[in-house]
Amino acid sequence: MNVLHFVHAFFGDGAHWHGYDGIPRRLLEHVQYSLAALGIAAAIGLPVGLVTGHTGRGGTVLALIATAARALPSFGLLVLMFVLLGLGLLPVMIPLVVLAVPPILVTTYEAVRSVDPAPVDAARGMGMTEPVILFRVEVPVALPLIMSGLLSAAIQIVSTATIAAYVSLGGLGRYIVDGLYQRNYEKVVGGATLVAVLALATLAVFWVVTRAVVSPGVRRRA
Repeated sequence: MNVLHFVHAFFGDGAHWHGYDGIPRRLLEHVQYSLAALGIAAAIGLPVGLVTGHTGRGGTVLALIATAARALPSFGLLVLMFVLLGLGLLPVMIPLVVLAVPPILVTTYEAVRSVDPAPVDAARGMGMTEPVILFRVEVPVALPLIMSGLLSAAIQIVSTATIAAYVSLGGLGRYIVDGLYQRNYEKVVGGATLVAVLALATLAVFWVVTRAVVSPGVRRRA
């Protein structure tokens, strides 16, 4: 039996579309976990990246922190948090946020640092304050690269949020974990396919959002 047969059998089974373990419910849970983790990571990474990028200070420290965070195994961190905190959403959120902060933080820093200094100096010469310069001059130009950092973090979260199933939570990882335990490879392949489709949908959403928030002139230069 090939992979396509497993995919067809999984999605063709009406039982997978209804009830507590149905695809709509598991998909919604996975999206909720992902959005929560991305929101927390963005709340941490964006302000720090913007401030350090604007001031030009702390770049080396950010690189070290990002490297250290990327080296942490998400599943190992999940197990550690589970041991320390027990069951619940918090042990899942911590490794997902740790995974997502580095690309947001480093990319935001680099995006602001890469802005042409000429308009920044001109803005200072006009008497603009530093926060105004950051948000009215630097951020609009840096936005495409900032969005790419958010996209990278979002894809990593969507792909890794399957670990929630290992601590008895839901999401699409439930199909993979339960399928492996039951030796039901139809369910494993179906769950993996749903994660891949959700990752592609995330790419599409970010493309639309980027087109909406980035000015056409900046898009042409990017």
